[in-house]
Amino acid sequence: MKIQTDHKVLAPSLAKNSRIFQLRQGLIAGWPICLGYIPIGMAFGVLAQQAGFPAWAVGMMSILVFAGSAQFICVAMVSSGASALTIILTTLVVNLRHALMSSALAIHLQGVNRWFLSLFSYGITDESFSVNMARFRETDWSRWSGLTVNQSANIVWILSTISGCLIGQFIPRGAFGIDYALTAMFLCLLVYQLHGPIYILTAILAGCISILWYLFLPGESYIVGASMLAATLGYLIRRWRKKP
Repeated sequence: MKIQTDHKVLAPSLAKNSRIFQLRQGLIAGWPICLGYIPIGMAFGVLAQQAGFPAWAVGMMSILVFAGSAQFICVAMVSSGASALTIILTTLVVNLRHALMSSALAIHLQGVNRWFLSLFSYGITDESFSVNMARFRETDWSRWSGLTVNQSANIVWILSTISGCLIGQFIPRGAFGIDYALTAMFLCLLVYQLHGPIYILTAILAGCISILWYLFLPGESYIVGASMLAATLGYLIRRWRKKP
């Protein structure tokens, strides 16, 4: 009887440590991201098609770049006639925030082999970063669950952008608020990160700094610059408030 009782007690813990359970956890946590990527990915595909991109090019961009903001910027700059070098440098600067996100996640992925880290880092986006960081902080989150979040979102994004490109010819420009899709997504992500006064203050600082930076300094560095400066100020303010 004792053996049966112990087995019943141990069975749930063994199930929680199984790879299938961890993958299932990742799918459960990642499905809202996938659901959100469908309209945004299709919106990008529509805009790309209207800018002259064929479906195969949209698919390759989603596979090789996999960064919604950079892809939207690229399509806008191609439409405006920007040079290839300008597009590459602009999207590089915009995506430098991924270095910040990767460094934050690296704390929870210590001792993991480089092949896994390469695959994991490939799938990091603003949305998957938010979900994985929240899970790593609050629960016993496994790296396999995090990888599932990243790659399930990746697959949905690729399929959605290609689908949007294929149906883009049937949708008129500016219809359904497509141009606002990416902005709405980032606003939603911001709201979910506001867990207290210091976060709200940091968000306000980032917004004000980015506007001033954009107005008075040339280039596209205002996104990364404002993020780093606002985060630093938020950290200093938090430390100052904790001082006796």
